[in-house]
Amino acid sequence: MSISAATPNARRNILETAQRIMASKGFSAVGLNEILIAASVPKGSFYHYFSSKDAFGEALLRHYFEDYLAELDETLSQPGLDMAQRLMVYWQHWQDTQERFDFQGKCLAVKLGAEVADLSDAMRLALKSGTVAIIDRLTSAIEAGIAERSLAVEDNPHQIAQTLYHIWLGASLMAKITRSAGPFQTARAATRQLLHLPER
Repeated sequence: MSISAATPNARRNILETAQRIMASKGFSAVGLNEILIAASVPKGSFYHYFSSKDAFGEALLRHYFEDYLAELDETLSQPGLDMAQRLMVYWQHWQDTQERFDFQGKCLAVKLGAEVADLSDAMRLALKSGTVAIIDRLTSAIEAGIAERSLAVEDNPHQIAQTLYHIWLGASLMAKITRSAGPFQTARAATRQLLHLPER
């Protein structure tokens, strides 16, 4: 049964279906019909919410980062762990999702970043806004870890957070190229070094 444009969940259904498909194929390679068929919605539902594919791409990225940041907030507030442990849980989750073969949960910043940044300024800005928000949260977590003495850094927390995010983005790309976990192991070692955590 199709979901009509009037259904409150229709927009979210389209976005979440597209996210799964584009995490596998990318943005340009996916046509609207493929998304609509997979989401079981008529074309009218799409244009009820999105004026164009570019506008849809921007909404897709903003929706993705909204969910991502909510999950990150939950990870960084887990009870029973210090902040250093919470940060390592986050990086482990990053590795686990990027190593999966079913593309569920794959990071759209990794998959679409280089592709869409040159296609649409609106999508580029959505990517920028989302990644800045992630780095800001990591900065706050590092500051909290310093305050509780579960970690230490030699540079300002924002610079360390930015460096770590860039390291893990690079590791995700290299893991795709090498088809191995080696880049993640390198990223993990670099993370522990930058946060002055003991090897485990």
